[in-house]
Amino acid sequence: MWKAAGVKVLHKSATMRHALKAQEAGVDIIEIVGYEGSIAGGQPGDEVGAWVLLAKATSTLRVPVVAAGASGTGRQLAAALAMGAQGVTMATRFLCTVEAPIDMKIKECMARPEVDERQTTIVLGTLSNATRVFKNGVAEEIRQIERQGDVDFSQVMPLASGGRTKKMWQETGDTQDAMWSCSQSLGVISDIPTCKELLRRMVAEAEERLNHGAKCIINSKL
Repeated sequence: MWKAAGVKVLHKSATMRHALKAQEAGVDIIEIVGYEGSIAGGQPGDEVGAWVLLAKATSTLRVPVVAAGASGTGRQLAAALAMGAQGVTMATRFLCTVEAPIDMKIKECMARPEVDERQTTIVLGTLSNATRVFKNGVAEEIRQIERQGDVDFSQVMPLASGGRTKKMWQETGDTQDAMWSCSQSLGVISDIPTCKELLRRMVAEAEERLNHGAKCIINSKL
């Protein structure tokens, strides 16, 4: 139905098996997400980073690929393009921009030097829905419940509910009182720019890095 209506379909995949299945189904473009991202795989055994997934996807898939999972700098954009991707997608990085419609206290938290790539953790893995979230007391409580084994979602639902997270985004700005998804790109966030400033900076850095890489090519005929 989407194809008949002229809609282009992008499918997000955290594993190669899902990417291949999506290609078989006829999607137009596949977004490959590494374990660094907020999706963080899906089930035990899917803990594979973007460095490996992207290299495999761009050499295996026939459809265009975009890279996701902790992107936030021009260096990463340049690396993705050099590996054969068409570009990158970003989520966590855009949360920490002037335009993001969330409480400013959350953005200020994300931009602090001590909030780095180590300030995330994985929850819901025992439910085959592994998600990378901000490391706080709520996330740790969910992990404690999961360590008990034979977990049903109803046991973690009060902690993982969307309503609780929405209240944090829109009302309280309390980053310690909700489960909220974010990637390890926290480690490359240090300011709160406008989207325009962020993208211009990324493009400039990517161009500089790609030009630098081109200079490393040696003419074998010399």
